[in-house]
Amino acid sequence: MEDADMRIGIILLYLASIVVANVVTARFAPLEFGAFLVPAGSVFIGATFILRDFVQQAIGRKRTYAAILAAMLLSAATSWLLGDTLWITAASAVTFLVSESTDTEIYSRLKLPMAWRVLYSGFAGGVIDSVLFVLIGLSPLGAGILPWEAVGSAILGQLIVKTGMQAAGAAVVRMLPVGRTA
Repeated sequence: MEDADMRIGIILLYLASIVVANVVTARFAPLEFGAFLVPAGSVFIGATFILRDFVQQAIGRKRTYAAILAAMLLSAATSWLLGDTLWITAASAVTFLVSESTDTEIYSRLKLPMAWRVLYSGFAGGVIDSVLFVLIGLSPLGAGILPWEAVGSAILGQLIVKTGMQAAGAAVVRMLPVGRTA
């Protein structure tokens, strides 16, 4: 496979992961692990941070922002078409833009092997994604789907799943030749 085909494939996989995350979240009830509430698509949302790192590795930081913008628009459109409320759609778009941009900037600045950059930047993006989405989209500040008493559990539940995805992704990346180089 040529480099150009590889770059296009990585970008398409990144964009597809956004759609899959939205569809799974919309179609399946949140998972409950004790006190924690986790949208079913959280696993895929965690994967988007890892795939975004590969996009950046393939096309560079500046072009990655074009991919993030395209993914944000695709995410918002998918959310809206799946019947999400305006609050949820807006929360999804804002959260995506902020968390993916944070991931990009942290990934760019770390001078560590790729596996560690994937872990640290994805963890930061996951924290921002979890907090912002729950506050803007689900809490009484937004759509009012969750009462204040459930907000902390919803944030922690998402964070646990996304952190697990980042750790698993970083472990896989570490096995790749590119994962061990800065």
